[in-house]
Parts: sequence; structure tokens; C-alpha cells
Amino acid sequence: MAPPRLLDLTRLVSRLGRGALTGVDRVELAYLDRFLKGDACEGAPLFALVRGVGGFALLDAAGAAWVAAVARGQVTVAPAGWLARRLRRGDPLRADAEAQVRRRALAWAPVWAVGRLLRRLPVGTRYFNVGHANLTDGLLAAFQGAGVRVAVLVHDVIPLDHPEFTRPGIPEVFGRKMAAVARRADLVIHSTQEARNRTEAQFLRFGRVPPGRVAALGVPVAAPAPLDLPGLDRTRPYFVAVGTIEPRKNHALLLDLWQALAIHLPRDQMPQLVIAGGRGWCNEAVFRRLDARPEQVVEAPGLGDGALVTLIQGAEALLFPSLAEGFGLPPAEAAALGVPVFANPLPVIREVMGDYPVYLDATDSYSWLETMLQVTRQPVAQRRRGAAGGWNPPDWETHFNTVLSSVW
Repeated sequence: MAPPRLLDLTRLVSRLGRGALTGVDRVELAYLDRFLKGDACEGAPLFALVRGVGGFALLDAAGAAWVAAVARGQVTVAPAGWLARRLRRGDPLRADAEAQVRRRALAWAPVWAVGRLLRRLPVGTRYFNVGHANLTDGLLAAFQGAGVRVAVLVHDVIPLDHPEFTRPGIPEVFGRKMAAVARRADLVIHSTQEARNRTEAQFLRFGRVPPGRVAALGVPVAAPAPLDLPGLDRTRPYFVAVGTIEPRKNHALLLDLWQALAIHLPRDQMPQLVIAGGRGWCNEAVFRRLDARPEQVVEAPGLGDGALVTLIQGAEALLFPSLAEGFGLPPAEAAALGVPVFANPLPVIREVMGDYPVYLDATDSYSWLETMLQVTRQPVAQRRRGAAGGWNPPDWETHFNTVLSSVW
């Protein structure tokens, strides 16, 4: 019989009711789905841990299934009382979600007494953290003291490798998390070998490299939902960029590119640039340019999975000049749909996608312009013929076979 599993759902609960899930949110949901299946079909009891104001809630499989249903929009979250909202000032959505979680909890304990919760877990429980919440030395030490083995999926160490791409203070906070993982984890899961190399280089700085396994993230394709994609003229050619508008995603290059295209192309041949992603941080210059509403540039934040699939399917190509990645889900999702990908040749993108993309150096704006001019001057029927042959996306079944065979 498989050992009991404790999945940290703090990140996913913090996102409930906020619209489309991010890439990391979707990974946490994939783990939740797989472990719910394990609870129902494999005799592997599932529990979930959620940190809220002042303490931790412990859920059983029924409570975890409620979180999954809300994350998919199948169930709505009832409003919390005035006290819960007062404790979460300025964040009523999170207050509502945490109040409902606490009502469904098997048990709750203040942070200083988390050991009381751990004593309720069956012997041999394994803790999985894939959302980077609660990676504190105190909590991981409590797991060790209770005989709970710890597995952590580290998506990337970009805040340590590239602090220039993050908000002030984030590298220090993230560094403390990674130091705790290095000290306490029994297994670290990596989505690529490149991510493993970079992560373990940081672990060396902290004095210990935990055992690790590489397991590529699954790239499922959602059903298209064209009715959820309002406000875009899809009868006109467009290119798409997917991802939060933050410095490392390099949207500035794309805005420069569209300015240059407008000089070289007649107005009736200009394609649209659709930016599918919300506004992030430390990117005020790009935000000002977007606020000026540049011609042929459209922002499309908050799209659900089906709407995003519809958008990508109809694009001439997905553009991905990102400067740093841990896996690179958007180009993988585009390739799974057979859509051409133009990407910066990051080692991790080459590892995941091989020869599928057209690789264009993010520091070489001339190459991007020449390639885009060549593509847009082709007849529409010929534009996708230049894409490499089919690409087989990694799947979650293979990921979990690798992970669960590694969990002692």
C-alpha cells in the first residue's frame, strides 16, 4: 500500500477566486488531482495542509477535493464573517477561502503548535510541497521530528541567479527558503536537468545537496473555449506572448519589434501582438508604453485555460524572448498545439523542446525583425509550414511515475 500523503495547498488556497491560475498554481492542482486519485483508488490516504492567519489547517481528502472544485470554478466560496475579513485586511478573497478551509478542517493549530497537527497524521506520511509556500526551517524541522519525510518541487532559483528580475527583498526571502530545503528535504524534484544544475549549485552554497530527481512537468491541452475570448478580432493575423508582464519575460523587445514592423510593413499587413498575461512588477517603463495603447498591441489578462488554448491555436506563432526560465510552459503548450514558437535559446528551452522552436537571441533585435518580416510577408496558408515536425509533450503520468517511485 502506498504511504499516506500530505500535500501543501497554501498557495492554491491563496489563489482561489482570483481568476486564471498561474503555471505554479496549475502544477499544485495537478498534484492535488493525482493524490485525490491515489486516495480513492490506491489506498494512499490524502491530507492537505493550509496556512492561514495565525495557524495551520489540516484537511482530509474531502476538504482537499473542495479546494480542487473551487480552483476549477465548479464551486464558489461563501463570504467570510467580519472577523475573518478584518484579520485579512485588504484581502477579502483570501479571508473567504481561509474561513471555508477552517470550517472543513480536521484540526487547526496555531503556528507554534503545529506539532499537534502532525500527531494526527498516520505513521509513514510523506509531505509534498510544490508551491514554495511554508518552506521555513521551523516547519520542515517539525516534520523531521514527527518522522514525516519531505519532498519539495523547486521550480527554479531565478530570484538567486537573477535578482535583478525580482522585487526588492524577494531574493533574501527566497534564499532563506532554499537554505531550509537544502538543510531539511529528503527529496527535491526538478522539472529539468538545467533547473537541477542551477538549484544544486545554490544548495552547495548552503552546505548540503539533498537527493534529487528530474521529472518533466506535464503539458496537458485544455479544451478550447472560444466564447471565453472576447474583444479580439481573430480574423486578422496575430502573434501571441504568454506570461506575466515582468522584466524577465522581456516584453520590451516585443514592443520595440512592433514599432519597427510598423515602419517596414503597410498598415494592412501589420499583424497584431496579443499579450496574454497580467501586469507584474518592476516594469513601469513597459506599463507606460502599454498605457499609451500602441497600435496593433492588445493586452489580454486573466484568460482561463480554454480561452488561452483558443488564443494560441489561432496565432501565427508564440513569441518567447524570455531571459530566464525554470521550465517554460507557454512554448511547450504552443508546441503541443502545433503552433510555431520563436524563442530565446535558453538552455532549459533547448532541453525541453529540442529543435521545435525557431531560436532567436533575445539580445539580437535585428534577427527578430528580419524573421518577423519574412513570416508576415508569406501567404497566410504557408506561414506554419516552417515549423519543425510534431513535438510530443511530456505528460503528468510519466512525471508522477518518476516522483512516486522515488518517494521511499
